[in-house]
Amino acid sequence: MIAKSLHRAGVRSDHLEVVSMSSVGLCVALWIRAKTVDQDERGNAERRALFVGLWPPTIWLIGDSLGRLERRRRWR
Repeated sequence: MIAKSLHRAGVRSDHLEVVSMSSVGLCVALWIRAKTVDQDERGNAERRALFVGLWPPTIWLIGDSLGRLERRRRWR
């Protein structure tokens, strides 16, 4: 259902793969930044980095579903 909606909106699996890899980079950047803030703020900054770190697998799997939908439609 999500894959079909995204396909109709013009989103392609390649787009989601790029976003997934970019979120890995964002997670690393946030984690590095968390090491530079004060001790009082460090816990919140680390939690933010971990939260962003949960995004890549989800985005990648949605992109994979979208890719399978694209391949199916090409064969028709």
